[in-house]
Amino acid sequence: MSLLSLAIETSCDETSVAVIKNKREVISNVIYSQIDIHKKFGGVVPEVASRNHLEKISQIVDEALNEAECSLDDLDYISVTNGPGLVGALLVGLSYAKALSFSLDIPLVPVNHIEGHIYANFIEHKELEPPFISLVVSGGHTHLVEVKDYSDFNVIGRTRDDAAGESFDKVARKLGLGYPGGPIIDELAKEGDPNAIKFPRSKIDNYDFSFSGLKTAVLNYINMMQQRNEKINEKDVAASFQAAVVEVLVENAKRVCKNMKIDKIVLAGGVAANNGLREALDSMGKEEGISIFYPSKILCTDNAAMIGCAGAYRYERKMFGSEETIAIPNLEIDS
Repeated sequence: MSLLSLAIETSCDETSVAVIKNKREVISNVIYSQIDIHKKFGGVVPEVASRNHLEKISQIVDEALNEAECSLDDLDYISVTNGPGLVGALLVGLSYAKALSFSLDIPLVPVNHIEGHIYANFIEHKELEPPFISLVVSGGHTHLVEVKDYSDFNVIGRTRDDAAGESFDKVARKLGLGYPGGPIIDELAKEGDPNAIKFPRSKIDNYDFSFSGLKTAVLNYINMMQQRNEKINEKDVAASFQAAVVEVLVENAKRVCKNMKIDKIVLAGGVAANNGLREALDSMGKEEGISIFYPSKILCTDNAAMIGCAGAYRYERKMFGSEETIAIPNLEIDS
């Protein structure tokens, strides 16, 4: 029997709604991005994000249903992100989903946003099955997650300070490159020398990450060059900074796989779209005999299709929410 679900994602600055058939078939996936709105502020302003979700969500739901050529009456359940994320933004999507669930008398399925990013790979790679190691890299998170099964997650490494994506944004802001910083630095890095500037690599005994020292070293370098009135080669700074981030990410992922004897790495999160990271993982995978998986770039961004895929597996296990379900801004994937 085929199941049809509506999925809603409003954890940050994308309002997204998707229609999912069964588990991995995306019928529609509409994404409204607020990037142009937040650019002038140099980052996401939570109150502005919440207001824009409120203004857009009904329109995006209608677009997703029209694109899927179905109606609300055709739906079997509703999936929605309930954390982690900006609490105001989460509340918009969650409240809307609760109202739909109640009015249609169908189940509500709350979904962890980070889990959704991992599940984006199940949409892209129909053959992919657990177990594997997932490297989750985004603006707010940098995790190494052992995915034992569809409902069994164990975080074995995480950032102790800045997330990798957050560091990209801060370095780009210091260089005056604009927002979001990740894609801009990734493009500049292609034309720069990754060995031009020796930025530090944080080495921690376990599988945790730390990018605060690297970020500070880059900012100090830029300040020093400005004080000396010396020209800053932005391409070399971008390439050298990105190389330092990527090296640590890839090295930790490789160590986990070798020590745990796992031969699959699944890349997830917004920074999964980074070309330098993809290339480095692919190269390492070939050398070490590790299979590397990552989603198409549209599925790396915050989107409802990944929430719908994760929601489908939760629905199968009857992991339903209720009118008591709350938004949890710091929700952990292994909680």
